Amino acid sequence: MTVAVTTAADAEIEWVSCPKCRSLVYGKRLDRGLRVCPDCGHHHRVSARQRVEQLLDPGSVEPLSLPVKETDPLGFVDSKPYPVRLASARKSTGLDEAVVCAAGAIEGNPLVVAVMDFGFMGGSLGGAVGELITFAGETALRRRIPLLIVTASGGARMQEGALALMQMAKTSQMLGQLDEAGLLTISLVTDPTFGGVAASFATLCDVIIAEPAARLGFAGRRVIEQTIRQTLPPDFQTAEFLLANGLIDLIRPRQELRPTLARLLSIGTPQTPAVPDEQPVGTSAESVAQRDPWEVVQRARDLNRPTTLDYLGLLLDDFEELRGDRLGAEDTAIVGGLGRLAGIPVVVVGHQKGHTAAELSARNFGMPTPAGYRKAARLMRLAAKLGIPVIALIDTPGAYPGKEAEQHGQAIAIAENLRLMSTLPVPVVSVVTGEGGSGGALALGVANHVLICANAVYSVISPEGCASILWHDPAAAPRAAAALRMTAAELEPLGIVDRIVPEPDGGTQADHVAAGQNLRAALLTSLRELLPQTPEQLVAGRRARFRAFGA
Repeated sequence: MTVAVTTAADAEIEWVSCPKCRSLVYGKRLDRGLRVCPDCGHHHRVSARQRVEQLLDPGSVEPLSLPVKETDPLGFVDSKPYPVRLASARKSTGLDEAVVCAAGAIEGNPLVVAVMDFGFMGGSLGGAVGELITFAGETALRRRIPLLIVTASGGARMQEGALALMQMAKTSQMLGQLDEAGLLTISLVTDPTFGGVAASFATLCDVIIAEPAARLGFAGRRVIEQTIRQTLPPDFQTAEFLLANGLIDLIRPRQELRPTLARLLSIGTPQTPAVPDEQPVGTSAESVAQRDPWEVVQRARDLNRPTTLDYLGLLLDDFEELRGDRLGAEDTAIVGGLGRLAGIPVVVVGHQKGHTAAELSARNFGMPTPAGYRKAARLMRLAAKLGIPVIALIDTPGAYPGKEAEQHGQAIAIAENLRLMSTLPVPVVSVVTGEGGSGGALALGVANHVLICANAVYSVISPEGCASILWHDPAAAPRAAAALRMTAAELEPLGIVDRIVPEPDGGTQADHVAAGQNLRAALLTSLRELLPQTPEQLVAGRRARFRAFGA
């Protein structure tokens, strides 16, 4: 609510009442803070024009417009004729329709934006809105630059009937064309985004970002409660609820949107630089060969070894973690996202354990559920679309064996990843950094180059499991470790791994920085060899590598 206060000097000062905390905020202060309440952080709605001004670089904005035809296909009348409603919305917003489209740049990164305005008939999706959003996508396709769609809508426009419904398909097929062209698409969900918009372009983009507390869903809360009488949680359909359930990638407050979008756009518009030549330092493969296999198993499981997130912090610039399988679950036992390795855009996925009991429990001890493997698959498909390498870091005792995992298709999720990785038309490098436990490890391991850290292990089963099954004695685990030939020095002659990544004295757990330097050098060596290859060569080489085992 806006309150006008008249001072003694008869000058009006605008104060805004925050709908969340009820505090009064000076209007100009609210505008300086991008219309975010300074007291409680509530994100006030902004118009489409304000949003364009907030996001795009000054001086870069090129409006994209199409003539908006006067249309009333149904001759629709409720309490007033549809043309009257349109005229009223145009007068109150100064817009021709409920979306503003423009080309521009964010921190120098070119893109096309389509920004919806909830103030224009609730941001409803009608024929003109669908046409404008499709036109924006086609402009991005023609210019070969990314597309950003900012959503704010109650859904399809009822006054246009089935013609409004068809805009869902029209805009969705436009995004399919951008997928085919390998162009990055980003959705920024603002409050509210519902109905036909949520069930089309808002949720089809490569990366989905939401402002805090923004609501998104197909059916609104009131509809659900009144029709099927379900009791819903207080945070239902909010950004926080969606993130926890694997339906969006990121939540970013308004002040952080520009730098976040700039990072994503720079990575999603690949320009591969020269690969630097860096040399590893540390333990040699010869000294590793002298170690007892059971001792190596213990070193591989050391909780002080760097985790995937530790390595990402050491290896990558501009890393943005992306979350969720987009099917209703987020599994923190696998992490992944977009980043740069020595300037090279990459997608990284990896198992994540932890260093403490609390971290291990929160990450399920690095044992993924089907949702984790499906998240990894989603990110690898994104890498294939953008034409950038995949780096997979493997450190897991195995896939999670619980009831829920089986109910949700653990075996299927692993199998689908094996098939997917064999077809990726980009360089794929996998590294076993700790434990490589069975199919749960291999689900990230179908690569052109498979590397292994000097004190890591890779096996069809754990030594304890093997000892229990074949020796009927878990205490025979050291004997099983020797029989399984699971150490780096034993795997390399078998061709299971291509190279051994040296470790610093005392292992990676003794010096994370040196461990990161060694892994970086090893990855760059692989990328230097793989990046010049064509997609056909990469796929053929990967298939030949795995075809040879057992032949």
